[in-house]
Parts: sequence; structure tokens; C-alpha cells
Amino acid sequence: MDLLPDLWRQDYWLPPGVTWTDMEQLADSDRPRPRDLLVALPLALGFVALRYVFEKFFAPPMGRCLGVKNRLQVTAAPSPKLESFYTQRSRQPTQSEIISLMLSCGKTQRQIETWFRLRRNQDRPCQTRKFGEAAWRFFFYLTAFMAGLSSLIDRPWFWDHRECWRQYPVQPMERAHYWYYMLELGFYGSLLLRISVDIKRKDFKEQVVHHLATIFLLSFSYCANYIRIGTLVMLLHDSSDILLESAKMFNYGTGWRKTCDTLFVVFAVVFLVTRLLIFPTKIIRTTLVLSMEVFEPFAGYYFFNILLMVLQGLHIFWAGLIIRMVYKFLKGKLEKDERSDEESEIEEEEIDKGGEENMHHGDRYWEKSKDTLNSKLSMLTNSCVLNNLTNHRSSVADRMRKAQ
Repeated sequence: MDLLPDLWRQDYWLPPGVTWTDMEQLADSDRPRPRDLLVALPLALGFVALRYVFEKFFAPPMGRCLGVKNRLQVTAAPSPKLESFYTQRSRQPTQSEIISLMLSCGKTQRQIETWFRLRRNQDRPCQTRKFGEAAWRFFFYLTAFMAGLSSLIDRPWFWDHRECWRQYPVQPMERAHYWYYMLELGFYGSLLLRISVDIKRKDFKEQVVHHLATIFLLSFSYCANYIRIGTLVMLLHDSSDILLESAKMFNYGTGWRKTCDTLFVVFAVVFLVTRLLIFPTKIIRTTLVLSMEVFEPFAGYYFFNILLMVLQGLHIFWAGLIIRMVYKFLKGKLEKDERSDEESEIEEEEIDKGGEENMHHGDRYWEKSKDTLNSKLSMLTNSCVLNNLTNHRSSVADRMRKAQ
């Protein structure tokens, strides 16, 4: 019963010498209150509904304009036993399980492996679905970044980070920053609500950690009136996310390779600069070092900075993936996102290799047929020429005999 009052103890949330009473000097409309966070719950549901409408009615025509097309997939042959194993036990059977399935289904190992590969490919998300997800995130990040930048560009703490702590905690909250917070919380809440149905990529676990850390970070900073530093964190993250989602949109289209490559290069530069340079040297330095010029360390100080460190760890992880992509891009081998949702590169290589073999076989057949045809045409031509010469000589000889 005493857990809730203990949770709001001021020495957890506020620096030494600062009390909740100090924050009550602000007007109700200028003071962040914990119950304000409840607004993010209906906003999250609203974002889920809005995303459904966007992906259903707006994303498809946009995709058609960019030439987004779904790949032609070969469906697996109906097999009740294999389907039951696939849905109830495993999507990737082990060698011993494959042998057991061979005995029960009367199929060869190659047939079993091919069936599971085709069946997994059937569950892979189509290009139009991936494009709709990228387009939705692009428009949110673009809107949030432009709104956030317009509300911060003329604020003193945007240029001088010491202003983030000046006169703390008596810092009035502007309505624009209130809605900036609520919309970002609602958006990340909607991502968590849809995480079970969204496209799962290789960094699925890292994405979950990122969303949870972001929600805790925004919630804590709002309740403790760290609004100023919080708005800078949100703006910094949205800046590179716009470029990432736009590059993915063009990547799913047809005939936009140069545009996609250009956006990817710009994204890589912006991400590495903002997340590995500006974030630790400006944001974390502000919360870790500059804040100590105003107050002493306390529980909330450690909690807030630990969350920022978690985000920085994720930045380093994703930077590693991006650097790998840059390396492949420079070698001319970049074909897909390192965070791809596809089953494996091996499967794609097998499919591509099979297609290439068929193409080579067709080419060899055509070359052989073409050589045969050329040979016959040559023989026919030579025969016609010889016949014409023979007939010409005979006609000349007849005319000479008649003249004599």
C-alpha cells in the first residue's frame, strides 16, 4: 500500500534541496504533472487507427508511383503433415526431424528442405506491406521533426545547453512542447502495441529495448520537468530516422536505385554524426556534466543517464550495421538492409542460382540452335550459289553453240 507514495518521493525524482512545492510555483498549465501521461494512451490507439487508414488508402497509390511490386512467389505444395509440423513445432526442422518427416511423408530430404523453404517464403512480408510501414514512419518522423524544430529553433537552450538547467525546476512548460512530448509518447506506444504484428527484423529485440527505453526516458523527463533536454533528445533522433525511412521507400520501388543509394549515404553520415558524435558530446555531456553545475547527483540523475547510455549502446550497435552496409555499398554488393526480415541469404542465393542455371541452360540451348540454324542456312546458300553458277554456265554454252 505504501509503494505508490514511495514512488513519488521527491528525493527520487528531484535534486537535493528541490521539492514538489517548488514546482507548484508554476501555473497549472505551465507545470508538467504525472497524470498528463495518461493522454498518451488514447493517442497511441489513435495512431494505430490512423496508421491502418494510411497503409490501406494512402500508401498503395504512393507505392504504385514509385513502382513498388510484390515478388512472384512459388507456393509450397499442400502437405497436411508438413504444414502441421511447420505451424505447431518449428519453421526450420533439424536434420533428425527431417529424417523423421521423410519416413512419415515419403519424400526425399531435398523435397522436405525445398518445401520448408517455400513455405517460409510464403510468410515473408510482401514489398507493398514493407513500403506501407516505411511510408508511415517517414511521414510521422518528418512531421515531428519539422514541428519540433520550429518550436525549438528560437529557444535559448537549443543553442546554449546550460540553459537546460538554469532556474530549474521553475521552468514553465510551453504548450507546443507538451504536445511534442505527448505525440512522441503516443507514437512509440503505438509501435509497442503493434510489435507482435509488425515486420520482424534481425534487430527485433534491440527495437523492443529501444522503444521501452524511449518511453521510460520521456515519461521520467516529463514528470521531473526535464522538458528542455528531452525535446533536444527527440529532435536529434527524428533527424536521421527521416532519411532512413525515405531510403527504404525508394529501395522497395523500381528504377530508383541511384536515389536510394544517395539517400542511404546521406543517412549514414547524418546517423553517425548525430548518434555517435553529437549525442554523447552534447546531450549526454549536458545531463552528466553540465547539470552538476546546478545541483548534486541524486537517484533520478543516475536513472536518467543510465537510460541515455542504453540508447547510446543501441546507437553503437546500429552504427556497426550501417558501417557494414557502407562497406558493401563501396564494394558494389549492397543489395538489402542489414536488418532485413528475409529468412537467409543462402536461400536467396539458392533461388537466384537456380534461376541463373535455367537462364544459362536456355542460353546454351539457344546458342546451339543458332549455330545449327546458321550452318544449315550456310549450306543452303552455298547450294543455291553453286546451282546458279552451273545453270549460268549451261545457258552460256547453249548460246555459243547456237551462234556457231
